[in-house]
Amino acid sequence: MFNLVPFNKRNDLIPRDQFFNQIFDQFFKEDFFAPFNTAGNSFHVDLTETNESYVVKADLPGIKKDDITINFENDYLTISAQRDDEAEVKESNYLRRERRYGQFSRSFYVRNVREENIDAEFCDGVLSVTLPKKENTASGNKTITIR
Repeated sequence: MFNLVPFNKRNDLIPRDQFFNQIFDQFFKEDFFAPFNTAGNSFHVDLTETNESYVVKADLPGIKKDDITINFENDYLTISAQRDDEAEVKESNYLRRERRYGQFSRSFYVRNVREENIDAEFCDGVLSVTLPKKENTASGNKTITIR
């Protein structure tokens, strides 16, 4: 007569949800958007500020000191690094490959910096860049009178 479905407890739906979750997880096992993800071609940094300076610490494990470039231009600090693919393992049968190769770069806007005193140190895969602040710079704030 009527196509009625009997009311069941909510717990009955869990196995069905798990089934669809497993199908979804298997279909999207790898990150589909990874080739388009520019954040994946980056590195992690900490940016701190003291009364005297800004300090940028960048994690660059596995990268040689000679493959790192630091530029400061127009109040932008740019850290670039290059890691070449390992030629001897190109023919390997990878089960999973997560390590990244190629060009990595990050830029930060940092104003009121004494460019001539910027210092950098690279130790144990961590790059530390210290950017001393200029002495008592004006804030650049201006009050506007409304007419």
